[in-house]
Parts: sequence; structure tokens; C-alpha cells
Amino acid sequence: MIDPQIRGKTVLITGANHGIGAAMTTAFCAQGAKVFATYFHPACRFTEAELNEAAAAGVGGVLLYSARQQQPIEPLLQAVQATGGLCASREADLAHPAQIGALFDACEAALGPVDILVNNHTCSLKDTFDPDRKTEQGFGIHQVTVETIDSHFAVNARAYALMMAEYLRRYLERKARWGRIINVSTDAAHAHEASISYAASKHAIESYSRSAALEMGRYGITVNVVAPGPIQTGWLTPEQERQITVTTPLGRVGRPEDVADVIILLASEQAHWLTGQLLYAGGGWRMPQ
Repeated sequence: MIDPQIRGKTVLITGANHGIGAAMTTAFCAQGAKVFATYFHPACRFTEAELNEAAAAGVGGVLLYSARQQQPIEPLLQAVQATGGLCASREADLAHPAQIGALFDACEAALGPVDILVNNHTCSLKDTFDPDRKTEQGFGIHQVTVETIDSHFAVNARAYALMMAEYLRRYLERKARWGRIINVSTDAAHAHEASISYAASKHAIESYSRSAALEMGRYGITVNVVAPGPIQTGWLTPEQERQITVTTPLGRVGRPEDVADVIILLASEQAHWLTGQLLYAGGGWRMPQ
């Protein structure tokens, strides 16, 4: 067995109450790391009864995804702690820059300075240039506006950049010599129908990450990007799962744990010579040209 040598490291993970973030929390704790899990419950258009019914049914689609977005983080923390993992949490809306410093303060108070930063939070509102598009998979679609653009870039681009800047500032203050930043993008960070601001903001993450890798390498920090393919975090309907399975070389839809494994690799000591890289984690569903 390969030892990633991250036991005792402090990991700050954003977007950690469900999906890929929750899987990462479990995976890092299993390796003996200390995890500070952050999350945010966005406004939801469904009732609590509708969300509970969707969670019980477990059928993919907009309702199940919304239910998982809204789920509390305490059951995850309790499950990790029951196996001996060390973790803490805090809710934070990263659209507000003032919360970023407070988040690092809370992590340091609970677990110590951040060694590994995993930016996984996201804003995903369907928007489009095309006035004829109305809905997609049950999600409402809006024509692009100042608000849809700003909402995506505040969370998906600005917050990623400010989180990295805050990480580096504190890293240099304590004269650290080893660091890891992993940013989660998407393999849809290209031209994308009905999610144009989402795709554009994810592309910005990749650009910021390459610049950070270029500038932070001299301090002993690696910066990499993971771009998940179709991962069943609740949003894929059964029909979409069937279609994706047929067109994926590895023959199935991705699971959050699949992406968590790739992120553990990038955080490991064995990845010390990898930086500025974009890794597609989707079973071959999309391959770089």
C-alpha cells in the first residue's frame, strides 16, 4: 500500500456537506488527516416535505440534488468521528469575501494552520443566451443577466482566487515549506448550452490555478485542478445515467468517491512533481485533445 504521507495534515475543504466534498472529507480522514469541512445552504425553491420525499425516494434529478445540497453536515461529521477521524465544520457563504479570513481563523483555532486547501464550492444557475430555452432537466433557465454572471463569478472564480491568496499569505507568515492546493472545476468548462456563466466561471478557475502554480511553486506549493465528468451527486436522472454509461469507456457513471481518490493523489507526497495540471476525472467520458 502506498502511504500518501498526509497523516496529521490539516485540510480545508469547501462545499463539503454533500457529493464530492463529503466524499473527500471521508477520504482525507481515513488517511489520518484533520479536516475542516465548510458548506453553504443556498436558497431553495422546494418545501422541506418535497426535499424529504426526494431524499427518501433516491431517484436522481433536480429534487434529489436540491435535497442533498440542503442536508446538514452533522451526520457526516458523526460518521467520520465514529471511525476515529478528526474534523470540524463551519457554514460560510464564500460570495462574501469577508468570510474567507474568518474561515481560515476558525480552521486554525479548531485544527491548526491549513496545509492542504481543496476548493470545491460552486454556484450553478442555469443561464443562456437563447431566449427559446426555458427548462433543462427540471432546472429553471434564465437569460443571462448581470445577476447570473456576477453570482457565478463571485463564488466560482473570485472566491477561489481569494481563498488561494489567503492560504499563501498565512503559509508565508508561518514560514511553511510544504503545501497543496487542489481546485475542483468541471469537464464542462468549455462552451456549454444553458450553463454559460457556470462554464465561463469554471474556466476562470483553471486560469487562476495555472497562474497560482506558476507563482507559488517557489514556495513549495503545488496547485492542480481536477475536472470531474458526470458524477452522480443526485442530479443525474436514471435515463441520463443510462446514456452516460453507454458513452463512458469505463462503463459506468462516476461516484463522488472516484473524484476523492484523485484528489488524495494530488495531495499526496507522491504528487510532489505535479503542478499546474488539469486532470479529467470522468472514466474517459471526456479526453484532452
